[in-house]
Amino acid sequence: MYKADYWNEQYGDKRPGWDAGSVSIPIQTYFEQIEDKNMRILVPGAGNAYEVEYLHAAGFRQVFLMEIAEQPIRNFLSRVPSFPREHVLQEDFFQAHGQYDRIVELAFISSFRADERQAYAQKMHELLEPQGKLIGLVFNHRFNLNHPPYGGNEQEYDALFRPFFHFDALPIAHNSIKPRAGREIFLKLKKRLLV
Repeated sequence: MYKADYWNEQYGDKRPGWDAGSVSIPIQTYFEQIEDKNMRILVPGAGNAYEVEYLHAAGFRQVFLMEIAEQPIRNFLSRVPSFPREHVLQEDFFQAHGQYDRIVELAFISSFRADERQAYAQKMHELLEPQGKLIGLVFNHRFNLNHPPYGGNEQEYDALFRPFFHFDALPIAHNSIKPRAGREIFLKLKKRLLV
């Protein structure tokens, strides 16, 4: 797993290639349908955190930004100085605690190698309330790089998530931005109660 120094460098003076520069339309569309502004929402591996910015502006009061690297947090706070500092969690995802109603996945999984993803899925499950949901976007494309983002495909995600979550399908996002059209899967997974 790549650590803070790697991500600080990625989010330095330039915008990384995977950074869309604004809130993802599928995420915005999903949350426009949510009336409960008090639900606890975690955005791990948030990067420049445009989705956190959108949720905060939309009146969601319990949004938490989690990022291991300091640089993207600085980028975010310079844009959104009104965001509560106590809701900024600069920490390793695998050391995280708490329970959330929604976790927003923004291709965070692509920062993990295949051998790290089982632990990732277990941690997502652990951080959700019993009725919680993991929602978001993942790449439907493998990049074949020796560094993040690694990407993935529907079959890999299905095998990874099905032991921990209920879902019917992993649909291609229909409202992705043009460069990602047909290459993003929209997740809407409900926590499975394990016995």
